Amino acid sequence: MGKFVFGLILGALLLPVVVYLYFSKGIAPVATSAPPMPFEKTFAKMALHARLDKEVPKTVPIAADDAAYLAGAQVYKEHCAVCHGQPGQPQSAIARGMFPDPPKLMNGKGVTDDPPGETYWKVSGGIRMTGMPGFEKSLSTTQMWQVSLLCANADKLPAAAKDILTGAPPIPAPAPVVKK
Repeated sequence: MGKFVFGLILGALLLPVVVYLYFSKGIAPVATSAPPMPFEKTFAKMALHARLDKEVPKTVPIAADDAAYLAGAQVYKEHCAVCHGQPGQPQSAIARGMFPDPPKLMNGKGVTDDPPGETYWKVSGGIRMTGMPGFEKSLSTTQMWQVSLLCANADKLPAAAKDILTGAPPIPAPAPVVKK
C-alpha cells in the first residue's frame, strides 16, 4: 500500500513537470500546418460547449426578415467572407492558411442548425485558439445579430441577400410603362 501511495504522489508531481517541459522545450506543435496537440480538439470543444451552455443569448432582439438578411449579407461580405467564404467560391488564401479550418458558413449545412444566439456569442466574443476574432468592438450589436440571423438562415435566404453575397449585380426594376 505504501508503494502505491508513493507512486501516486510521484506521478502527481511529475505530470506538471512533463507538461511544462513539453511546452517550454518547443515540442508542442504551434504552427497552423502542424498536427493538433494530444487532446487539443477534445479539450477545446469541451470548454467551448460548456461556456456556450452558460452564456448564449436565448432570445433574438431583432426580426428575422429580409431587411436583416440584406444588412447581414453586407456585414458578412465585408467582415466574414475572407475566412468563411462566399457561396460557390473557392476558399481564400487566408482561410487555407488557418488552423483549424474555418467553417464554410454559406456552403452546405454551415451553421444553419445553430441557434442565432450561439452564432451571436461567437461573433461577439470570438473563439480562442481558432483564429475567430471577436467583433464586439468593431460591429454594433444590431450588425452582429443581423449576420447571426443570416448565418442561421443561410439555407433559405432571399435572392437579394444571395446577390449581395455573390456580388451579382442587382436586377433592375422594370421600367414603368408609359401610355401615350
